[in-house]
Amino acid sequence: MSYLMAEMTENPFFEAWATPFELPPFDRIRPEHFPAALDRGMAEQQAEIAAITGSPDAPGFANTVEALERSGQLLVRVSRVFDNLTSSATTEALDAIDRDYAPKLAAHHMRVMLDAGLFARIDALHRDRDRLALQPDQRRLLERHHLRFVRSGARLGPEQKARMAAASERLATLHTLFGQNVLHDEDAWRLALDAADLDGLPDFARVGAAAAAAERGLPGQYAITLARASIEPFLAFSARRDLRRAAYEAWAARGEHRGAHDNGPLIREIVGLRAEQARLLGYASYAAYRLDDTMAKTPEAAENLLRQVWEPAKRKAAEERVELAEASLADGLNEPIAAWDWRYYAEQVRQQKYALDEAELKPYFVLANMIEAAFDTAGRLFGISFVERRDCPVYHPDVRAYEVRDQTGRPIGLFLHDNFARPGKRSGAWMSSYREQQSLDGEVLPVVVNNNNFSKGDPTLLSFDDARTLFHEFGHGLHGLLSRVRYPSQSGTAVRRDFVEFPSQVFEHWLAVPETLRRYAIHYKTGERLPEVLLQRLLAARNFNQGFATVEYAACAMLDLDLHRRDNPEGLDIAAFEKDFLARIGMPPEIGLRHRPAHFQHLFAGSGYAAGYYAYLWAEVLDADGFAAFTDAGNPFDAGLAARLKAIYSAGDTADPMELYRSFRGREPAIEPLLAQRGLAAEAASQPG
Repeated sequence: MSYLMAEMTENPFFEAWATPFELPPFDRIRPEHFPAALDRGMAEQQAEIAAITGSPDAPGFANTVEALERSGQLLVRVSRVFDNLTSSATTEALDAIDRDYAPKLAAHHMRVMLDAGLFARIDALHRDRDRLALQPDQRRLLERHHLRFVRSGARLGPEQKARMAAASERLATLHTLFGQNVLHDEDAWRLALDAADLDGLPDFARVGAAAAAAERGLPGQYAITLARASIEPFLAFSARRDLRRAAYEAWAARGEHRGAHDNGPLIREIVGLRAEQARLLGYASYAAYRLDDTMAKTPEAAENLLRQVWEPAKRKAAEERVELAEASLADGLNEPIAAWDWRYYAEQVRQQKYALDEAELKPYFVLANMIEAAFDTAGRLFGISFVERRDCPVYHPDVRAYEVRDQTGRPIGLFLHDNFARPGKRSGAWMSSYREQQSLDGEVLPVVVNNNNFSKGDPTLLSFDDARTLFHEFGHGLHGLLSRVRYPSQSGTAVRRDFVEFPSQVFEHWLAVPETLRRYAIHYKTGERLPEVLLQRLLAARNFNQGFATVEYAACAMLDLDLHRRDNPEGLDIAAFEKDFLARIGMPPEIGLRHRPAHFQHLFAGSGYAAGYYAYLWAEVLDADGFAAFTDAGNPFDAGLAARLKAIYSAGDTADPMELYRSFRGREPAIEPLLAQRGLAAEAASQPG
């Protein structure tokens, strides 16, 4: 592939940035700048690695590990901009570069990880680590680097290394294609509606549908898209069962349409290559390989946790189904409820059981106020403040920038908030960084971004679940912003996969603190605060529909483990596998998987959560138990507990996760708060022994 190269002209990546917090000058960066910058970044890091391995001096921590930490700075800077833009504001030109460079970047990474000379120096230091007088963060950095090299194949023979590298390169291409296929289906589909099709939809859903239609060139009409913030309210409120079915089936079918965007063949190849890599490294399966470097340690431990909630969740969901069936009969539905019915009748039952109507609640959850609630909570817990900066360059008009300051007013980072769904932005919610905190050669402040996919309105109104998502991602953001580490590889969220969700999930609890709701849940029209009776109903209803929520999540986590525990996935028929798996676990037919394989981006648009989707539940054990400490103290803002919790957010990967948790909690976590939090305690207690 050829590009209009920017080598001969001004390329912003080849200069210092005088912007606030050295933000990328987005207005000057064009797609054609990336290939030249990525090429130079890879070449520079290769030269830096060669300088380390070619040193005549004996291996030392400074000339090997710290030199490795300093390597690749241009490549990191360019990659962070590129990766963020392809997720949040992609174009056909960026997608083409992504397809071209994903395997090149993977090959470069493997060249570093399989460099025999570099590993020899790290291995020598690792053997001598007891005699090197290292600080605790340095010793952990050395041990983690050594383990990363070993797990990448540094001890393999030449032929095995070549296979490992080839598999990694091919996987990078497949991951990129998988994500682009899902985004294609999400951008391509919409359900166009006329006013006559809106029966049951509350005002906020109609406003969102009108905005989505206008954005897609359908002025005067309404449209439902496959963004979760669009389709879930439609499934919960639309009285048109035929339209609910059409929307649900399109949502469930993302990524599995025959033709150029079919993810089925990609999944088969991805799973096969991962299994091959695991075998090369001496593991029985890819799941065994991935979990060996987690808090869980084994697939059996992760599965055991999931099984502890699975049967109680199914019993809870069965009770919920009875209530929904009664509501559907009263509504004139004379057949079993289907997956496109559950949310609709659940909303009706919730209104009847708790006198709680999401359409009544939503006007109190204004996006701007929920952002202020998150900022205020962070301030009260951790002593930080957020000041909007309108002089910062941003990559899209939706993005807002905030300078983050400590108690003395000193800047500690920059926070970018990108909250709205739009074409060219992948679905879901996530946190990432344009720059990570570290102090190896002077203090480098982080630039953190939170992405959500809310439907834009005037004002934008959130459901309680939307607000919880905002708090969740903000918890990840705080993990990056509060980081206080020396080395880049230990910064912020660079922790084990089944620990990284703890800082985000524990922060969600402060949304439901009555003090927070009383202060920030304000009606957008009247200015009235959330009435106390409504607040109490909201809190009472938090466990409503938790059987459904737990089943749809836990089934995905078990599917992930089952798929990646296969020692030989050759000839995998993913559709047949999914059908067989759901039958084996007794999946209730009226509850669909939260993520079906063909659009399960956690697993197949990258390897981050592959064989690790259980991590959300593992972290929920920690977050439920952790917040219980504040409940027991009788103060959700207890200063001593907040200081110990802040130490976790600040530590990055400088210590073992369980050690960090024990320092905060004073003991290891218990599962009982999780079961109570999900409303499953009674079902778990009634389980046959």
